[in-house]
Amino acid sequence: MRLYSGTSLQFIQDALNNQIADKLKTAFEDYYGRRVSPGEMTSWTNSLQFLKNLIESNSLNDNMVVLEYELPYANQRIDCLLFGKDAEKNEQVVLLELKQWSKVDDCEIEGNVITFVGGANRMVSHPSFQVAGYHAHLKDFLEIFEEKPPVSISSCAYLHNYAVKENDVLFSTKFQSILKEFPAFTKNDFQKLGDYLKTRLSRGEGMDVFNRFVNSRIRPSKKLIEHAHHMIQGQSVFHLIDEQIEANNTIIDRAKKCAKLKKKSVILVRGGPGTGKSVIALNAMAELLSKGITVFHATGSSAFTKTLRKIVGVRLSKLFKFFSSFVEAKENEIDVLVCDEAHRIRKTSSSWYQRATSGLPQIDELMRTAKVCIFFIDDHQIVRPAEVGSTQMIKEAAEKWGAELFEFELTTQFRCSGSDGYLNWTDNTLQVRDTANRMLAKKERMEFKIFDSPQKLYEEIKKKNTEKPNSARLVAGFCWPWSKPNPDGTLKNDVVIGDFKMPWEKKDEFWKWATDPSGMEQVGTVYTAQGFEFDYIGIIFGNDIVYDAANKTWVGKPENSADSMVKREKDKFLNNVKNTYRVLMTRGMKGCYVYFMDKGTEEFFKSRIEEFNSK
Repeated sequence: MRLYSGTSLQFIQDALNNQIADKLKTAFEDYYGRRVSPGEMTSWTNSLQFLKNLIESNSLNDNMVVLEYELPYANQRIDCLLFGKDAEKNEQVVLLELKQWSKVDDCEIEGNVITFVGGANRMVSHPSFQVAGYHAHLKDFLEIFEEKPPVSISSCAYLHNYAVKENDVLFSTKFQSILKEFPAFTKNDFQKLGDYLKTRLSRGEGMDVFNRFVNSRIRPSKKLIEHAHHMIQGQSVFHLIDEQIEANNTIIDRAKKCAKLKKKSVILVRGGPGTGKSVIALNAMAELLSKGITVFHATGSSAFTKTLRKIVGVRLSKLFKFFSSFVEAKENEIDVLVCDEAHRIRKTSSSWYQRATSGLPQIDELMRTAKVCIFFIDDHQIVRPAEVGSTQMIKEAAEKWGAELFEFELTTQFRCSGSDGYLNWTDNTLQVRDTANRMLAKKERMEFKIFDSPQKLYEEIKKKNTEKPNSARLVAGFCWPWSKPNPDGTLKNDVVIGDFKMPWEKKDEFWKWATDPSGMEQVGTVYTAQGFEFDYIGIIFGNDIVYDAANKTWVGKPENSADSMVKREKDKFLNNVKNTYRVLMTRGMKGCYVYFMDKGTEEFFKSRIEEFNSK
C-alpha cells in the first residue's frame, strides 16, 4: 500500500502547487479510516519540499516517486521510494527516509542516540539502523529482489535540517560501519546526496521498475515458532525495525556491561499482540549467547516453553525455564533473564507440584536471580486470576531492588496482516480499551468472517490446513469441561454444539496442539493458544460473556464457563474472559473466522462491521 505515487515531474508539480500534503491526507484518511495528526501533516509539508528540491536540482525527470509505502505484514511506512535505472541500465530502487532532526546527543546505550522528537528528548535508534531495518524487511518479503534480471535497492537517511558540528555524535566512530552501508546525509550534503541518487537513477525509465515493484509477489509471513531454532543458533531470520531496534540495543548494551554496573538493570518492553515481543526476546537471547553471556528465557506458559524446548533441541532446551524455576536461585546467579509474556507472572511460585518455596513473591524471585531482567508484557493479556503480572508491578519491583529502569513501547504491528486498525477495533468492541476504531472497515487487510454454524467454521479451517498444512487452528472459549483421554488414547468430544462435536486438545500432551498435525483435529483453549500464531484462526465465541445491547455493555456469565480457576474470583471474571477472546482474536496472521453461540453478541459484532451496515 502507498499513499502517493507519480512520476517525478508530477511530484514536482504537486509540490509546487502545495498539493502533496493534502493528497497524502486524503489517501491516509480514506485508507486508514482515521484523521491524520497535525504533526504528520507538518512533517509532510516541510520534508517533501526538500525532496522536491532534490529531485528537481538533479534533473531526475523520468523517475517514479512513491511516498508513505507501507511495509508488507507491518503497519510501518517508508517515507519515500524512488525508481529508475542507472547509466548501465541496471534497475534500481532507492529507499529514502526523511528526518526533521536538528540536534543529536550521545546516548549511553550503544546503537542509540538522543534527539528531540514527539515533543521531547527521546532515546531512539541511529537513523542508519532504522533504514537498515526497512531495507532488510523489503528484501525479506518482496520477490522482486530475488528475480532476474536483478533489481538493486540502496537505502539512506536524509536529515535535511541537520547541521554537522565538530566531533558530531551522528558520525562518530561507533557508527561508521552502519553508515558505510546505509549513509545519512545532512543539509550540508545536498550535492553529495544528489550524486548518490544520480549514480543510481540518472537514466530514468522509472515506470518500468515501478511496475515490477508494485506487481512483485509478497512472500509468506514468518512465524516465530518455525524459526526459533535458527534464531537461537544465531542465524538471521527476523530483521528488527523502529522501536524494536531501540529495545534490542538497550538489552544488548546492559547485558554486555552487567559485570561493571553497580545497579541491576530492568528493561520493560510493552506491546500488544503481534508487535514482536517474543521475536526481540529470542533475537536478543541469540546475540547474548554468541557473546558468552549467561542468559535464560522464562515464561509462565507450559505450552510455549515446552514447544520451544522441543524446537531448539536437547542441548539448548535447558535455557528455557518457567517463572517458577527460580525459587532456589541465588542473587545475581545469572547475567540476563528474559521474561517473555510477563503478564503471566503469578503471585508466588508455590503450587501443588512446587514443593520448594522461597517465601517471596514470584516477581522478587525473578528480580533476585539476574543482574539484568527483561520483561516483555501486554497488560491486556491476563486471562486467569492467579496471573498478576503488570507494568505497575514490575516498576514497583524495579524500584524496590534499586534497579535502573528502561521502558519501551512497541507499536509496529506484524500480525493480523499488519493492521493496527483491526487490533484497535478488537479492543474497542470488547471494551478492553477505548480506541478510535469503532467500525471495521470494508477494505480491512485482516480478513474477518462470521459463520452461521460451527460446522461451516470447522470446514473452512480444515480447508486452510489442506491448502497449507498446520496453517490454521480452531479455538473456543472455555465453555465445556476438558476430559482426560479415553483408556485407548482417543479423545472425548467435549465441545458439543447441536450436531457439531469435537475434542479439546489432548490433556496430557496439550503443548503439542499448536505445532503437531494432530492439533488440526482438536479445539484449543486460550492457555495453549497464547503465545502462538497461525495464518488463520477459527474461534467458537462462547456464551461465557454476552453483549447486553440494552445497557451497551458486556456481561459475564460464569454459569456458562467450565473454567473453575477463572470462576473463583467473580469480580475479575468479566475482564479475564474479555482478555481471553482478545487473545484468541489476535492469533491470526491473515484471517480470523468466528462462530457466535449467542446471537445477540453476533448482532453486536455485525453492527461494528461496515460490510453489514452498508447494504
